[in-house]
Amino acid sequence: IKPTTLIGAAAVSGVFTEEILRDMAKFNERPVIMALSNPTSLAECTAEQAYKFTDGRCVFASGSPFDPLTYKGQNFEPGQGNNSYIFPGVALAVVSAGIRPITNEVFLKAAQSLANQVTEKDIAVGRVYPPLEQIREVSLEIATKVTEYAYRAGLATHYPEPVDKKELIKKNVYDPNYSEFIPEPYEYPEFK
Repeated sequence: IKPTTLIGAAAVSGVFTEEILRDMAKFNERPVIMALSNPTSLAECTAEQAYKFTDGRCVFASGSPFDPLTYKGQNFEPGQGNNSYIFPGVALAVVSAGIRPITNEVFLKAAQSLANQVTEKDIAVGRVYPPLEQIREVSLEIATKVTEYAYRAGLATHYPEPVDKKELIKKNVYDPNYSEFIPEPYEYPEFK
């Protein structure tokens, strides 16, 4: 067996041993290492171990954050691989378009949209997903693609169908910024 991807979800720290990681590097030009267990102390390997034992060639994702690091002069930015990418976009599409039922294909479209947003720069720094700092933009794109699919597949229940699906989604995006709620001060007149 010569796997291309290791997916860890057993919460057993160190189960991706040096030998296993080195073997992955022998089998693959760019092995994918996903140490997804939480918390970080239970991750199957650290980002540093993954990059070091694959000679800096792996694409890494973890369930919890790891700090950026440098190995052999190359900067790496480990990414998180968890539901923080898929669920917000799917939920936004479900609410915006009234998707019923939520099928496996909905999640497949979300995953395809996420995969299409991964750039060569992401891969170059060893990251399997876009940076988490871009989560709002990523979620908007996922929600748009899922909404487009839902209307084509007859899963959307909100009609009439909007021409611009992205605008529909934008109207439903939560904005954490509040307007000023303190009223303008009122000067009372002086009485004589």
